[in-house]
Amino acid sequence: MAGGLTYTALDSTELSTAEIYGQTLVELGKEHPEIVGLTADLAGSTKIGVFGKAYPDRFFNVGIAEQNMFGVAAGMAKAGLVPFLSTFSVFASLRSADQLHTDICYQNVNAKIIATHSGTSFGQAGSTHHAICDLAVVRSMPNVTLICPADGVETAEAVVAAYENKGPYYIRINRGFDRVLYGKDYPREYKFEVGKAVEVNPGTDITVIACGSCVFQAYQAAKFLENADGLKVRVLDMHTIKPIDKEAILKAVQDTRRIITVEDHNVIGGLGSAVAEVMAEAGKGCAFTRLGIQDTFAPIGLHEDIMSNLGIDCNGIINAIREAMNKDFEEDDNWDDEV
Repeated sequence: MAGGLTYTALDSTELSTAEIYGQTLVELGKEHPEIVGLTADLAGSTKIGVFGKAYPDRFFNVGIAEQNMFGVAAGMAKAGLVPFLSTFSVFASLRSADQLHTDICYQNVNAKIIATHSGTSFGQAGSTHHAICDLAVVRSMPNVTLICPADGVETAEAVVAAYENKGPYYIRINRGFDRVLYGKDYPREYKFEVGKAVEVNPGTDITVIACGSCVFQAYQAAKFLENADGLKVRVLDMHTIKPIDKEAILKAVQDTRRIITVEDHNVIGGLGSAVAEVMAEAGKGCAFTRLGIQDTFAPIGLHEDIMSNLGIDCNGIINAIREAMNKDFEEDDNWDDEV
């Protein structure tokens, strides 16, 4: 792993996604004194506090003032530092939208936002703390790279990539305790590259494109349907929402002609919309389904219960795949009539 990180995939099974990001930042801080950390009084909840304990002279708590934190981070970046600022996703994308847009993205400064408690992962906190619009808001801003990792291992890789690449980064992670996808039992070689999807499971019958916590659920659904229905389900981990991997999307359309997107986010403006834009611009048609929050507010409850209610857990994805397999598409391989 890049950056000289010292923990292993085995260690990562005992750490939450947020804890892994915190430890990764500490390791990066050893080698790069220009890295600073910022919090808006959520150091413990977002796990950036471990960086503060390791480097108290490079850590700044601005209080409950997220908008101010974004402005401070932009100034630090203009002075040559590399600020990593962390708060809940809903605050990073909505409450601080103006500062993210104008102070960070417009100036194209080298600031890195670690947005935690994304989607409905802080489900019991209620709708005010559900980040169901952040993908739509952030991906519409110029200059920003938007990443939604599937698990802790991928989160660590994304944090390292954010440091190694200039410009604004928005890394969207859950409250924590995600299922481990790329651990010691993962059957294939794993490689993280910004803007390049990971084929988690090969398949020729249908493709599921997922991000965040939904990737593991899609992988489990694919394995179940292979045994139960004999289906070959391709699963793509679309960890980078912007810039999105157009090549992987169009290859999946060409190969499988059925696409399902799965996200813990409103279906408007998020992963599903991004995938649909790629297909529409290419003039490629297919049977297409978007799973996610169907333009409503999610219920309050535990994350796993909300995912089940929304149909974005393993069972919901299985049902959607079976339904999609009954949809018609053109049998011929001539795409000229679809442009």
